[in-house]
Amino acid sequence: MAKLRLDQLNAALKKSIAPVYLVTGDETLLISEACDSIRQHAQKQGYIERELHHTDAGFQWDALNHSANSMSLFSDKKIIEIRVHNGKPGDAGSKAIVEYCQHADDQNLLLLVLPKIDKRSQNTKWFKAVEATGATISVWPISAQQLPSWIEQRMQRHGLSADRDAIDILCAKIEGNLLAAAQEIEKLKLLSDDTHITAQTMADAVTDSARYDVFTLVDKALMGDSRAAVTSLQGLRGEGTEPTLILWALSREIRTIALIKESMENGKSFGFCAKQAGVWDKRQSVIQHAVQRLHIKQVHTLVRKSGLADKMIKGIVRGDAWSELVDIVLSLAGTQALTPRTQRLSLQASR
Repeated sequence: MAKLRLDQLNAALKKSIAPVYLVTGDETLLISEACDSIRQHAQKQGYIERELHHTDAGFQWDALNHSANSMSLFSDKKIIEIRVHNGKPGDAGSKAIVEYCQHADDQNLLLLVLPKIDKRSQNTKWFKAVEATGATISVWPISAQQLPSWIEQRMQRHGLSADRDAIDILCAKIEGNLLAAAQEIEKLKLLSDDTHITAQTMADAVTDSARYDVFTLVDKALMGDSRAAVTSLQGLRGEGTEPTLILWALSREIRTIALIKESMENGKSFGFCAKQAGVWDKRQSVIQHAVQRLHIKQVHTLVRKSGLADKMIKGIVRGDAWSELVDIVLSLAGTQALTPRTQRLSLQASR
């Protein structure tokens, strides 16, 4: 199969599953989605179990062939995924990959994920062994000229269409950040009553014209500023912001914190866990405040509260969704909810 472009991957996967895939590049969203596609197609072919390894300080490349030769607990086939964070497997990794490729079979699928690798690495024995045995997918950045077309195609995948002016507004807003673009499109799908997005609808959705911004609310809660967070929440309510949007923003960060906390309990550093959870470098300090302040049980409670608020918003269960959002915001900020003090905070913020 040798080299594949990203736009060729799904078609190739539908034809057959290779024993080895290498995905390389620096565009986090596209890398993640390429790996998702490989895993999804492989699962349909019976590769149910997945072993995930990170080449941190404690990793030994012997784990690759050990995993390949060990019996799967849940199925006959499994995916062995190895994330090589520095892009260089070293002598031990090179030897292990070459040996694996020499004995590759249809019972295991090896998925190697690396940042962008240079020409020198592409001429190594291990890289050529992967090319000869399976497929390599290089994920290139989306250029400014390609971005409008990429956004249009992504909106179509979500059942949306947009005016060219609307797409230009989103391009200007995200400044080349594909993950931000994906999140804005998900938000549009969630909140828009129409499948066609006009320039005005796009501007209303992505500009910071509102006095109280949803993402500012989330950051204040993450930083532990409960009074300011509740003030922002009440302000958003007064401006007519949909509770669905607020819950979406809160839930996203709560799930991220839960993932980081659970990984850190296995001895990983915050920086490592945050990177694995897809937290941008600029946001790590904000997230770290909440991670350090909240206990894992509190985070799990917040996950459950978010689910309850969602059911309230949808009318599945009885209750005041806005009151539940106040409870979530205060808990995320580290203030015990449903006490006389927190009730006063809510009342003062709403005056």
